[in-house]
Amino acid sequence: MPFSLIAKNLFKHPLRALLTAASLAVALFLLCVLRSLVVALDVGVRNAAANRLIVQSSTSLFVYLPEAYEAKLASIEGVQNVCKWNWFGGYYQDPKNFFAQFATDPEALLAMYPEIEIVSGSREEFLKERQACLLGEGTAEKYGFKVGDNFPLIGALFQRTDGEPWSFKVAAIYRSKKSSVDNNTLFFNYEYLHKTIDAGQAGGPQGVGIFVLELAPGADRVQVASAVDALFEGGPQRTQTATEAEFNAQFVSMIGNVPLFVTSIGGGVMIAILLATLNTMLMAAREQTRDVGVLKALGFSDGSVFGLLLSQSLLLCIAGGGAGIALAVLSGPGMAIKLGTMFPGYEVTKGTIMQAAILTIAIGFFAGITPALRARGMSVISALRSNA
Repeated sequence: MPFSLIAKNLFKHPLRALLTAASLAVALFLLCVLRSLVVALDVGVRNAAANRLIVQSSTSLFVYLPEAYEAKLASIEGVQNVCKWNWFGGYYQDPKNFFAQFATDPEALLAMYPEIEIVSGSREEFLKERQACLLGEGTAEKYGFKVGDNFPLIGALFQRTDGEPWSFKVAAIYRSKKSSVDNNTLFFNYEYLHKTIDAGQAGGPQGVGIFVLELAPGADRVQVASAVDALFEGGPQRTQTATEAEFNAQFVSMIGNVPLFVTSIGGGVMIAILLATLNTMLMAAREQTRDVGVLKALGFSDGSVFGLLLSQSLLLCIAGGGAGIALAVLSGPGMAIKLGTMFPGYEVTKGTIMQAAILTIAIGFFAGITPALRARGMSVISALRSNA
């Protein structure tokens, strides 16, 4: 069937066709973004390391554990390495310039997280200087930080007694090879935080937020987790030990059933755009009734007429939906930087693109099948007599 005939019939009313295609583009763009947000929420769970356990207070994540627990954790059979993590909660210049920061053990961090790849600067500089930090390339690009730069962070959770900001030096910039660690976090030496507080130069919670344990090869994580919690059952602070996947899943559950909410919005958008596209195709088919009669009189079969109407719907949806999918893919890196703090690991995946493409074709099929069947069953005489 000639493509030119399909396109000519479809664009008899170019403004209507373009508006419908634009609506499809916006709908598919939103669908891809919403789906990518759901994927980003789940990525930390799916890509969690099997050999890492998280130890936190059984009371709450906001209750700190005694620092003395580190040596006891290291002595448990099956534990190969221990790393302290403290949420810092500062911001750069303005509260809106917020990104994740953690005080940690630099050497243990790099040993336990092989997915952290230093792309600029040096590992040695990060380990050597107390005020040195390891910065994700997403945050470095956003604020224009380079290796060797000094910059201030205003402490919200840990405030300096003199009212001045904390000072950090970019020793290295990293890129994560797995989405279990995002590209927007700042890591710095726990001793910088600890010594400053001990000297009375800053205030804030005492202790350690969480301990991350690296298991020895062959160690049973269930047994190790049970041994940890049993060791501190009598206090002074009871613990709750979970796998990295279970720990990450806590944060998804804390913000409610977002996947269901997002899916519901996406479903509503798709139903609305399907009805709008169906209306467009019904109007186009009604206006082409006489043309259908002429085509059948010239010898076009019922199947050819059916294919003509259905192809118009598919072409319109593929053009509009394809534009929306392309826009979502092209805007992906920028969206990942903008949403990195709340949705680390944001990415328009191949699976999302495939689902959007299938949905685009499905909308085109269902919007076009009714007018196509109507045209197929129409006789030459009734079509030519039509006043449409």
